[in-house]
Amino acid sequence: MGTLARAAALTHFAEVMRQLGGDPDKALRQAGLRPAQLREQDQLIDGTVAAQLLEDAAASTGCESFGLRMAQSRQPSNFGMVSLLLLHQPSLRHVLATLIEHLHLVNESLVIAMEDAGDVVLLRQDFVAPRPMRQSLELAVGVLYRMCETLLHDRWQPQSVRFCHAAPRDASVHKRMFRCRVDFDAEFNGIVCRAADLDVPNPLADPVLVRYAKKMVDAAPVGRATSTGQQVRKAIYLTLPAGNATCARVAQGLGRSLRTLQRELDDEGLSFTALLAEVRSELAQRYVANPRYGIGQISAMLGYGSHSAFTRWFTARFGCAPEAWRAAHMQTRESSLAAAARRPRVR
Repeated sequence: MGTLARAAALTHFAEVMRQLGGDPDKALRQAGLRPAQLREQDQLIDGTVAAQLLEDAAASTGCESFGLRMAQSRQPSNFGMVSLLLLHQPSLRHVLATLIEHLHLVNESLVIAMEDAGDVVLLRQDFVAPRPMRQSLELAVGVLYRMCETLLHDRWQPQSVRFCHAAPRDASVHKRMFRCRVDFDAEFNGIVCRAADLDVPNPLADPVLVRYAKKMVDAAPVGRATSTGQQVRKAIYLTLPAGNATCARVAQGLGRSLRTLQRELDDEGLSFTALLAEVRSELAQRYVANPRYGIGQISAMLGYGSHSAFTRWFTARFGCAPEAWRAAHMQTRESSLAAAARRPRVR
């Protein structure tokens, strides 16, 4: 089993599948999951299997908004024992910081970063995965949006929601879900909101309940400890596109000295250089697959100083130049879209 996620990650999967005319029990069995597992929300399942289940469900139903439909009815309680700790923090900024701190209890492969940029805050989200996970990303962004909306109600007025992937054929679900501009082919996945909104007092804040919930969370079994390698991979995913993926910067972000981080990676038989190469390969495939990203832009996002340097590295890694790889990927994608277009449209 790879990275783990709570079974709650698949909340409303069965309902959405049935609404779209699919058979959720059959889909779960084909993925190697039992329908009963979805009723035990704290049970840990393979996060990669869950993510592929959503992609397969979207393909089989012809519904590009499958993951987002699952997010529409999500509640903060779906975070399990962490939900009580979240709901009673003094402000949304504290809620988000607490969620980021305890994210490993929710989904080991999900990463969230809260980045101040003047008057706005960028809430970046991604998954540590070798291939794009469109449905999981839309689900995760939708769940985060819903949580903020539940806490702030009408005071939650983000500037935009952003996705790196292309727009769907029908964006009506996105328009209903998000009460703001939705940008596709963006430079990151997540939400852009006003910094002032994050500091609005939470009317549900209760320091007594926070202390009680913290004791519960700290005392609960966590399944397994997050390895240093996992933490570093997550940090690289968030810092590489911004040009900050150095060992020293990652160590600082993880609250360790450079020497301590290197020693911990050595103990796990890993190196920062190897982890950086893995993440760079995974992101390269995502970026090259998106025709809106120029090769020069991708070169910069992956830390290469020139188009030629990136092309040499990509060709050595994947056996062809990025332009040829993109053309082959687009041909495959167009064939898949054509097949999906022949299925009944779902609204």
